[in-house]
Amino acid sequence: MEAISQALQPYKDLVGTVAGILTVGQMFSGCFVCNDIRKKGTTEGFSAMPFVGGCGLTVLFLQHGMLMNDSAMTNANLVGLAISIVYATFFLLYTPPSGRSAFWQQVGGTILFTLTLLGYAKIENPAVVEDRFGMIITVLMLCLIGQPLFGLPDIIRRKSTEGLPFAMILSGTIVGLSWLLYGVILNNVFVVLQNVAAVSLSGIQLALFAIYPSKPATASKKRE
Repeated sequence: MEAISQALQPYKDLVGTVAGILTVGQMFSGCFVCNDIRKKGTTEGFSAMPFVGGCGLTVLFLQHGMLMNDSAMTNANLVGLAISIVYATFFLLYTPPSGRSAFWQQVGGTILFTLTLLGYAKIENPAVVEDRFGMIITVLMLCLIGQPLFGLPDIIRRKSTEGLPFAMILSGTIVGLSWLLYGVILNNVFVVLQNVAAVSLSGIQLALFAIYPSKPATASKKRE
């Protein structure tokens, strides 16, 4: 990977800028999910974790970018954090009263967990904090991206991918590929591993859309 990194060094700033722009653009893919929620009139059937967890993960990626002293990652995640907060607020507005307690529990847990990791980054040995913090957020990112797969049994039972955020998954795959290239240029194993895993998990979820429709079976089919 080092040889490829050296060969691509002249394109580092360009790739970083493009990856940052794609990341910001990917954040707006959440608008499609929000529109589906708006049309349905409720968040029932949708998970808040992509938005709530996204806020916490963006803060952690922002911290990682600062540890790496990488302006492309820092700027992209600053914008991403602002957009994620807007989405989480929108989700709350359409959450029925019966579901708001669970929403705030997710928010509280995310804030506590995020602050704990930020505190760890401050007290860890500066010589190893970048790599160790990178490993931690890699695991967290995989958990967040793979979270929709926990509903796989229900997807198979209903034979429908309704509720899965297709636009976010597709755009996330494209963004993952761009940051994967940037990680190769940086010769940073954690950035590379993060995005190899992210693209792989997103690919699995995209495959579900090829197998099952995004709408549940019609009433007539159910009767049959």
